Amino acid sequence: MNDKGIDDSAGISHELPVLPPIATRTVQKCSSSKVQMTPEIEKKYVHRVYDAIAPHFSSTRFAKWPKVQTFLNALPSGSLILDAGCGNGKYLGLNPNCYFIGCDISAPLINICTDKGHDVLVADAVNLPYRTGYGDAAISIAVLHHLSTESRRKGAVEELIRVVKPGGLVLITVWAREQEDKSLLNKWTPLTQKYLEEWIGPGSPRVRSPSSSLSLESIPETEEAISGEHLKDFTAESGDESLNSKNKKSSQHQQEYFVPWHLPYHRVEVSGASANAVANGLARKDDKKGAVVYDRYYHVFSEGELERLVCGVDGAVIVDRFYDKSNWCIILQKTSS
Repeated sequence: MNDKGIDDSAGISHELPVLPPIATRTVQKCSSSKVQMTPEIEKKYVHRVYDAIAPHFSSTRFAKWPKVQTFLNALPSGSLILDAGCGNGKYLGLNPNCYFIGCDISAPLINICTDKGHDVLVADAVNLPYRTGYGDAAISIAVLHHLSTESRRKGAVEELIRVVKPGGLVLITVWAREQEDKSLLNKWTPLTQKYLEEWIGPGSPRVRSPSSSLSLESIPETEEAISGEHLKDFTAESGDESLNSKNKKSSQHQQEYFVPWHLPYHRVEVSGASANAVANGLARKDDKKGAVVYDRYYHVFSEGELERLVCGVDGAVIVDRFYDKSNWCIILQKTSS
């Protein structure tokens, strides 16, 4: 622990100016074991992908969501706001009367924030490097849906609550399964019953048996979603009609997807994370669209799921919830230290 409110045990090397510490983080919370337990699917289909597409991703992320703006502008003057998963920093400094600190798992995105003059550092959402009660408010915008297990998503919520003062507010937004534009779902690749070797249930990776021949790398890298007909063909080959019915029912409640990101050929770096992505198996070429295509992992939230998740966390109450731009959103208030 250093004197800037940052926990050195989380592996942070950035020397950035921050406000004086407010409280002391416990030794138990300082453990970096959570970071070391990051599932491989997140490392490959979230961390490595965003590292590779960071410059292009940043160039497309400039519009502020009105609901997030309203939340930030309503905070008292002088508030310290923590942005967990700040991306390219588009919300950092939005309220000129408040002080912002951001963090993100992607070093290239953090470098972009640094170039803009923001106070940021590299950190994992489930192991935030701030002392307990450090901020007046916190936001997590479009982050939790990249965490592949319910326990990790709950852990991220616990961290957001931990790092704010009693009475502090936390805004969380996640992608909704109930998309306003239904056609988008047809462009996403679902992780279906065909891949039971990889999944126990919604967002929960399974430890595969030694006899399993499937791996994450064997999941088809296709831009278009696997259709019901493809599922039908798969189950028909197995000769199990009950499994076919089960698959159809499961597709109606699909929540695990690969969402494509098209990086135009002219944006692929001569050197850097995107240069050898195709050769390394991280991406594929789409000559028709003139782009390198990356798959990003998403667990899209069903209606009521975010509320159930946060209700399982102690020390906070829900003060508002709403649906906005195909996102489920919730505002929490910390009730105890």
